[in-house]
Amino acid sequence: MSTGFRGIYPILYAFFGADGRLDEQAMRRQVRCCLAGGAHGLAVLGLATEVNKLDAAEKRDVVRWSAEEIAGRVPLAVTVAEATAEEAARFVLDAAALGAAWCILQPPPVRGLPEAEYIAWYGRVADLVARRSAIPLGIQNAAAYIGVGLSAAGVATLARRHPNVTLVKAEDSAVDVQRLVEVTEGRLTVFNGRAGLELPDCLRAGCAGMIPAPECADIQARVFDLMAAGEQDAAEAGYARILPMIAFAMQGVAMFLCYGKRMTGWRMGLPEVVERPPALAPTPFGLDCARRFAARLGPYPGA
Repeated sequence: MSTGFRGIYPILYAFFGADGRLDEQAMRRQVRCCLAGGAHGLAVLGLATEVNKLDAAEKRDVVRWSAEEIAGRVPLAVTVAEATAEEAARFVLDAAALGAAWCILQPPPVRGLPEAEYIAWYGRVADLVARRSAIPLGIQNAAAYIGVGLSAAGVATLARRHPNVTLVKAEDSAVDVQRLVEVTEGRLTVFNGRAGLELPDCLRAGCAGMIPAPECADIQARVFDLMAAGEQDAAEAGYARILPMIAFAMQGVAMFLCYGKRMTGWRMGLPEVVERPPALAPTPFGLDCARRFAARLGPYPGA
């Protein structure tokens, strides 16, 4: 691997108060619970953090609160979703100053362009950042969720041209991730997302770790540690315990924001979730399912 980053990096949900503003205490509590649960790092400002609903100041608040709670104990990865290369580079530098260890670039909000255009855009951000910072960069390669993704060959081209691009957050099957690792010849640190689906096989495929939402990141961290220790049977048993919950929540972005956030909140001892519109409204049946899964997992360590 080209970096030392590895393990389970739960990506924080955005918790809002009754006044519609970010709930700072709930956000900080979420960080503390993830750390108590054995997270090897944390991530913020991706789809789970509903970054498209946050303004510039709120994004920086989330990074700052998280970095303060982490206090250097584990790395902090920050997703960057900005409209222009210049804005993205500026946010990367701001995140680095606030305590980010590495950043994950989302593509520009333009769909349907040739792959070469996206490679050039990412490269422009990477070059602007490299002039002022050595912070490592990755890309979120999530065509299924954000409508843009590079081919494995495209990722390899980007990394070859821009040495500070050293990571990828894939959102793909273990089979496709193994192909990405193969094509990039192991030079990139590859994380997967998708709520931690196929966790053991993703690690076997060459992933350095996973970036799931926090619903069961404590158990996923234990599975990662067991795999690293060669205890594959115990790891598979731990994964089997959480797979039904993952299958329930991972039916789309709106679904896991609706029910996954509530399961996380209940496990962490938080009150009922307040949504910032627009948001999927839960159904009574869906809430019953979510409460059953959360009860089976029990309270989060540190809750």
